[in-house]
Amino acid sequence: MSPKYLGRVERSNYKLKFDIRSPAYRQAGSTGLGMADSFMIENLAKKLGIKFNNNGLLKQALTHRSYLNENRGKKMEHNERLEFLGDAVLELVVTEYLYQNYSNQEGELTNWRAALVNGEMLSKISKDLGVEEFLLMSKGEAKDTGRARQYLLANAFEAIVGAIYLDQEKQGFAQARKFIEKNLLGKLKDILEKELYVDPKSRFQECSQEKAGITPSYQVLEESGPDHDKRFVVGLYLQNDLIAKGVGPSKQEAQKEAATKALEIKGW
Repeated sequence: MSPKYLGRVERSNYKLKFDIRSPAYRQAGSTGLGMADSFMIENLAKKLGIKFNNNGLLKQALTHRSYLNENRGKKMEHNERLEFLGDAVLELVVTEYLYQNYSNQEGELTNWRAALVNGEMLSKISKDLGVEEFLLMSKGEAKDTGRARQYLLANAFEAIVGAIYLDQEKQGFAQARKFIEKNLLGKLKDILEKELYVDPKSRFQECSQEKAGITPSYQVLEESGPDHDKRFVVGLYLQNDLIAKGVGPSKQEAQKEAATKALEIKGW
């Protein structure tokens, strides 16, 4: 285990010596966490800027179902219930912020909100916060650093919001809102300036029709994987010219990625 995870820890003859003055040491017994786990979680909590009353909630927020499938002796829950709660808190905070600060119509506000809380945005923020190195997942999940990892990171962000809401008791919603405002709502300016709330397929079609007089088409180039874990490769064409390829777990996701890449290639 890397020393950076262990907070106030000394190494002597390759054995860990925990400083009993550390809050993480004192909390380990009351949360059911091992000492090393408690130091790791305390380290992440500091990165997040949140002082948890129960570090066990934060560890649960980082625990993917696959980890418990491989470690059946662990007496803990995975993060799906916290994710469910955090998703609702996140949507309410973002909706309230948009309502209070912008007088635009419902349709526009809905598009802006979708751009803020989509998986790509949440996974990027989660990664920027250093959450990825603390995720608990199966060995198989750990090897996949593509779309599946993005999905795990986005879910972990929502679960962390849920953990903050529960942990801070009467101040739960206020603290969750503060966390979301600090880490997510600041992205809105860039979204509005670059019109990132516009669906990339619609945006590319508008641009291609306006600039080239051509309506783009999409073609599935490759399909692989079992039904529960499909992988599609889709090509975006302007007439017979292949402009970009996209990869995704569905044709729609692959088309979206292809359109996003095509916008970058064309400079539109």
